[in-house]
Amino acid sequence: MANPRMKSKYLSDIVPALKEKFQYSSVMQVPKLTKIVLNKGIGAAVADKKLVDQGVEELSLITGQRAVATIAKTSVSNFKLREGMPIGAKVTLRGEKMYEFLDRLMTVALPRVRDFKGISDKGFDGRGNYTLGVTEQIIFPEISIEKVNRISGMDITFVTSANTDEESLALLKAFGMPFVKNTNQE
Repeated sequence: MANPRMKSKYLSDIVPALKEKFQYSSVMQVPKLTKIVLNKGIGAAVADKKLVDQGVEELSLITGQRAVATIAKTSVSNFKLREGMPIGAKVTLRGEKMYEFLDRLMTVALPRVRDFKGISDKGFDGRGNYTLGVTEQIIFPEISIEKVNRISGMDITFVTSANTDEESLALLKAFGMPFVKNTNQE
């Protein structure tokens, strides 16, 4: 089986470019994408347990990998939430599936966002990881609009081996992530 397009691009184009830009002494120092985590919090699941199953099903369709339900770690009486209740869904992608999802996200899903001008570069956590919020799950072609009874969003976290946000931003830009062009930075 051939390498996914994004993995081939990483190995042939991105590694040499970043090695030169940041003056790494070895190719092993070049940051890489280690995993992509999709997380969907379903607050209404406190009242309706079927919503968690739908969330798990949607994430499984989008990624092609089985998602799992996440459970509450603590009880919050104001939200009628008890410890151990299912409250969301998540899936972690690594390897081939991660690169295939990244490719589909950038070429198919993000261009389908209404009034899309690019994604913000403010989602970095200080350790080289980037989180992107998606407001509607229907931007993914795998989700049929007829079957959706509730529009919901999700968080997509890109975990990299980069030490700084600058290195991580350079890595994601090299992959082709459509960041908003800031006139004061460029």
